[in-house]
This record gives sequence, structure tokens and C-alpha cells, in this order.
Amino acid sequence: MKPINNDKVEVYELIFEIVRLVPKGRVTSYGAIAESIGLRSGARLVGYAMNLSHKVSPKVPAHRVVNSSGVLTGKFHFGPLEKMQQLLEKEGVVVKNDKVVGFKEIFWHPKMEL
Repeated sequence: MKPINNDKVEVYELIFEIVRLVPKGRVTSYGAIAESIGLRSGARLVGYAMNLSHKVSPKVPAHRVVNSSGVLTGKFHFGPLEKMQQLLEKEGVVVKNDKVVGFKEIFWHPKMEL
């Protein structure tokens, strides 16, 4: 992995702050976060930030970030593969076959809600 430059650190911090605002029981997507900070095609960058978020304080609820279809694509970065789903279910989110049930109804879009 390449070292992170200061510009990227600032963007990651902004991403972490947005993810910390996602309410319990709701989910958002990598692309929605990217769009909310002016990076329309920055979903991958948000994914990189979520991968690093497990080492950040204060805690970042990265389990609330899924792909644009509601699939738990980030589950491989959580420890046991079930952990992301377990964290969501603990907040009342229903997950079936690695996908959020009722995704559109519980979707939180930072651009619309902030």
C-alpha cells in the first residue's frame, strides 16, 4: 500500500465524519458519500477509507456503508465474515444473503440529509 499524503488524510477524515453521522439502523453507500463531498466517481476512495477506519478514533461505524445495491461488499474487512452483518442486525437492519432488506427504505443519503 502506498503511503497516504496529507490531502488524502484530510479527505479520509471528512469521510469518517460523514460515516459517524449515519444513524443507527440506517445504511448509506460508498457512492453517496463520495457524491456528498464532491467526488462523484470516488466510491473506491470511500472504500479505501472504510478499510482504514477500523484503526481510527473516535470509532467509525463502517458497517453502515454498503454498495449501491445494499450488498455488504465490505464484510471482508471486518474480522469474521459475519461481523458486519451482526453489527447491522444489532441495530435492527435485516440482512439476507449479504444484502440489506428494504435498502431503499433505510437508505441515508448524506447529500440529502445533511
